[in-house]
This record gives sequence, C-alpha cells and structure tokens, in this order.
Amino acid sequence: MPQQRHLIVFAKAPKAGFAKTRLIPMLGTEGSAALAKRLFEHTIHRVSPLSLHANTTLELCVAEAEDDRFFKPWLEQQNLSAQWQLTHQQGADLGSRMQTALERALAHASCAILIGTDAPSLDHGLIDAAFTALGSKDAVFAPAFDGGYTLIGLRAPIPSLFHDIDWGSASVMQTSRDRLRAAEKTWHELAPMHDIDEPNDLIHLPPLWQN
Repeated sequence: MPQQRHLIVFAKAPKAGFAKTRLIPMLGTEGSAALAKRLFEHTIHRVSPLSLHANTTLELCVAEAEDDRFFKPWLEQQNLSAQWQLTHQQGADLGSRMQTALERALAHASCAILIGTDAPSLDHGLIDAAFTALGSKDAVFAPAFDGGYTLIGLRAPIPSLFHDIDWGSASVMQTSRDRLRAAEKTWHELAPMHDIDEPNDLIHLPPLWQN
C-alpha cells in the first residue's frame, strides 16, 4: 500500500508592518509585505503539483484565524481551493505550533513534511525527494545556510525536535542533529539552501525578481 503523504505550508498574511519585519529597514513596510506575498504565491504554485499524486494531501496552515480573509479568497482566485485544506496554527511558540501541526497530520498520514514560504528554491521535486527519503528514514531536513532549516519531515512524532530550541539562532539544525542522535533516530538531509529573512539574503532571490 503506498504511503499517505501530507505537506503542510506555514504562512501568515502579508500585512504591511507585520510581514518580513527584518527587511523593513531595506524595503520599507509596503515593500516587505509585497515580497512576503510574492514568496507565498511562488511557494504555493511551486508545490501545488504534488496534489497530482493520488496519495498526497496539501495543507495551508496559517498563523491566525483572521488571516483567512487573505488566504481563502486568494486560493479561490487561483482555483486552488480544492487542492488545499486551510487550517490554523496552534501553540504558544513556533516549536509548539510546528509540533502540533505535524502530529495532527501524522494521525492520518504515514509521513508529513512542513515548510515555510521563505525559501524560493523549494519546489515539488525537492519535496517529492524528501518524501522518498522518509520511506527509510525517521526524519528529513533541508538545511538553510543560516544554520536553520527550510523543511522538516517526519514519519512519527519526535517531540524533542521542538522543545527548548532557539529558533532565531544559527544552531537550530545542529541542535536538531544532536537531538536525533540522542533519540537514536535516522535522518536524511537535502542540499542546503538559502531562505530570505535578512537584508543580506535578498541577493538570493530568483534573478528575475531583482530587476
């Protein structure tokens, strides 16, 4: 029987003054929000082909219930409502929100992957490769060059990956490796990639975006 695969995309509405705030000194509030919207749209369109797999389901998990006012009409306008389940993040911090979303997915799927919208290099091919890795590994990651990661996938809950993590630091990926070793779990890493968080990251946007 084929694996039932589930992809979760974490996102928040691209509101001026609240989206991509670390880029505001460079782009301004409106510019940062516009980039956040473009990154979101780019991500969803790049990964939506996964819905063509009969055994793959897609979930857009948004930061706040009020964000539905942006995301629901957008999915309808793009004719993507049937492919994406719209849900809400639950938890006091990023770690608990990620853990809750993945555990909720793993209650019905044999493996689940969670990504954000900050890594324009991610596409359905890379995510498909990550799902394949979960056929033989307990976890999969796409490390980021800043020391974090842009993708995490599991085939069963591993709570230690989400507790007492300094999510804004350069040690997130290494801490995750240490926790996996301590739990005697196996994992696979995709090639490192850039995510877009700080002004210095803007050089890693797709070339056509920089014109």
